[in-house]
Amino acid sequence: MTVESPRTFADLVGWKPAPATSAADEVHGTTVLALRCQEGVLILADRRATMGNLIMYDHADKILPLDDATVVAISGSFARSIEVCRLLKHSFKYYSRMHLNEMSLEGKLQEISRALAGNLPMAMQGIGIFLPILAARDPRTGAFEIFFFDTAGARFQNAEYACAGSGSERIRGIFEFLSRTAGDWDKRPLSEVLIDGLRMLDIAADLDSATGGFAKTLPAARVLDKDGNHDVDSDTLERAVKKVLKGALTTS
Repeated sequence: MTVESPRTFADLVGWKPAPATSAADEVHGTTVLALRCQEGVLILADRRATMGNLIMYDHADKILPLDDATVVAISGSFARSIEVCRLLKHSFKYYSRMHLNEMSLEGKLQEISRALAGNLPMAMQGIGIFLPILAARDPRTGAFEIFFFDTAGARFQNAEYACAGSGSERIRGIFEFLSRTAGDWDKRPLSEVLIDGLRMLDIAADLDSATGGFAKTLPAARVLDKDGNHDVDSDTLERAVKKVLKGALTTS
């Protein structure tokens, strides 16, 4: 009798979508965004977690590295997002140990789409909904890519930017405005892109009650570059935040 080896980490651990829970237990609401820059990709996120009109937590970390070359920012059901991202992280590591080779970017995208499709029954009930955006560096070409997804797992690619979450609709047009006035995102230095990204996050916080501002708590900020991914230096981030907040007070 032969036993078929599990093809993926999810098969190995028998992972299945969690049973539906009450919509009242859902924690969601956020604004996350990814922006190209000369150095690679900047990922920003507010840190507020909400349940309905209740602010549950103001220090949530919504930017999660899946490996050195792949970073995801999560929006929607926070608990469900964390669960799926942990699965994906272990799935990538399991593949590399089984095959002694890193999973290709296409393979990683397929795994993310598969996880979202598996979550679709819960999403159709209006609970457990989450929508990630992904920043990745293709190990074969060295190119930086940005992807976003729908609830069914379909993926879409944007060479310059992506955003998701309850506050994203308030700022979508600003991305294109800045592209036309300040130039292509991937030709601008990180220092400039960081300021514009923080400005958009601040506008989203003003217009969306589920998006947290950063007057008290610094937002999450991470950079994916040729050396891997790392948090934006706290001193650099704090100086940029002060500049953005000062400008907002001046114009208000």
